[in-house]
Amino acid sequence: MASHRLLKGFEVERFTGRRDGTVVGCSAEAARALAGFVVEPDHRNLEYITPPEADYGRQLALLLEPRRRLRPWLAERGLTLLPGSTLSLGDSSRFERSDPDHPYHAYIEATYGTRVVTASVHINLGLTPGTPFQGQDALFAGLRLLRCEAALLLALSASSPFLDGRVTGAHSQRWLQFPLTPAEVPLFADHQHYVSWMQAELAAGRMQNVRHLWTSVRPNGDDRPHDLNRLEIRICDLVSDPLLLLAITAFAELRLLQLMQAPEQGDPLRASSLSAMELARLADANDQSSARSSLEAQLNHWRDGRAISCRRWIEDSLEQLVPLARQEQLEVLLEPLERVLREGNQAMRWLARHRSGESIASILSAEAAAMADQEERLSAAAPRGDWPSATDHTDHQAGVLG
Repeated sequence: MASHRLLKGFEVERFTGRRDGTVVGCSAEAARALAGFVVEPDHRNLEYITPPEADYGRQLALLLEPRRRLRPWLAERGLTLLPGSTLSLGDSSRFERSDPDHPYHAYIEATYGTRVVTASVHINLGLTPGTPFQGQDALFAGLRLLRCEAALLLALSASSPFLDGRVTGAHSQRWLQFPLTPAEVPLFADHQHYVSWMQAELAAGRMQNVRHLWTSVRPNGDDRPHDLNRLEIRICDLVSDPLLLLAITAFAELRLLQLMQAPEQGDPLRASSLSAMELARLADANDQSSARSSLEAQLNHWRDGRAISCRRWIEDSLEQLVPLARQEQLEVLLEPLERVLREGNQAMRWLARHRSGESIASILSAEAAAMADQEERLSAAAPRGDWPSATDHTDHQAGVLG
């Protein structure tokens, strides 16, 4: 294994429901019955977390293991795991509390309603001793870079074009509706800037606690805001395909390693002609554009504000990463990104099928079945340490693509 690999872990939120795509919540019951699952305020969300692990093959096994335990339990109740990041077939008009007596859940429902009832995946990348990515200066430089390029990660993962049985017009309805909090977050100059800012936000009541920083990328650790050891990428929609999720993670990891090799060229505060305030606003605007149009979005590059298509920005970045990816033996992991660039992300493929006359229910049903089939294939390979081939993706077979 290459020596520079960073620790990584995932927080995976899923919807459960019937095979026709109808969402049916069961998170509290599932969490009581199965170890390792977490209850969210709305019981239609079910979450599990993978432990930190640097090796991608082992992380694949860690992503699959909870699903293998969950699926038989769901099947006994006539349920399955559903794809997508929003309530594609409804009902977003009501909140379905997992714990009616929990005061924080009451606050979430009263303040945000079902805007927060989404599924996503949070990618954590850790400071790692013995690698270039260590220390608070590295963490905040990485935070600035990923904040300014978060729109690219959203575009690769977008999977929420439907809500309440209709086409929303967006590729990531989840990111458009999710209540970013606080409304404006600066591009942090360093750790002390972050600590001072968070203390001021808490004192002003704009944040309820240290976890109440809902932004595209945030610092994370056991004692925030002081003890930080990782970056948490929160912008991605749910990525049902584990191989694509690991590809997106490898892309982000390589960008951090590339930054550490040449911080004067990769840190937006050092390499951009824009001010910190302009960079923060540019990043937020890019995120919104990516949520609406993903790969087809017109963005503005953080280096100088110039207009660039999202697809072109990703292509350019991947081309520049080739030598480092080869050095770190991560080239094969990036292959799913090329497929997304060729064929579109999940939201784009779903919209194409819908335009061809397929119903939302039919799309979700077929995708849920394909997702289960892929997990079975990957589970057979992951324990042996085999890396699956590029054909082991959901939506790949002609019968599924339609």
